[in-house]
Amino acid sequence: MGSDITVRVGDGVVNLRVGAIITKGDRVLMVKNSRDDWYYSVGGRIQVGETSEQAIVREVREELGVSMEIDRLGFVHENYFYGTLGDNIGRQIYELCFFYYMKTPDDFEPLCRSATGDGYPETIEWVPFDTDKTIYPVFFKTELKKPCREIKHIISDER
Repeated sequence: MGSDITVRVGDGVVNLRVGAIITKGDRVLMVKNSRDDWYYSVGGRIQVGETSEQAIVREVREELGVSMEIDRLGFVHENYFYGTLGDNIGRQIYELCFFYYMKTPDDFEPLCRSATGDGYPETIEWVPFDTDKTIYPVFFKTELKKPCREIKHIISDER
């Protein structure tokens, strides 16, 4: 293990990712860094040899310093966009992400222990579902207001 599943395919990139849905009332825990103007979910890339479930438990532990249990898989998200950072600027990116609802302990006091891949420190914030802030994935603003037990498949295309 230890190698992120990111594959170059011609001029494009394929990423396999996981994201955590950690909620408290009508808010979701989101990550932000000083470089970007938007918020994003706790999570990251699946590594070679991991299941998506193992990956989300690892990512939550790495980013927040706590072990959390999975409640259920909520969304499978296919996301098409053009890269904006590093070697991926202008490259077409296809990401397949599994978003898991996590069991949030009543006494959970999150602390952020992570940085972006290029070293920008990250912070975390409880963001209301109906926020005016830019969050990714965008569908969190509508879908988290009406949670269901089904797994939803969502396709986003920003190309």
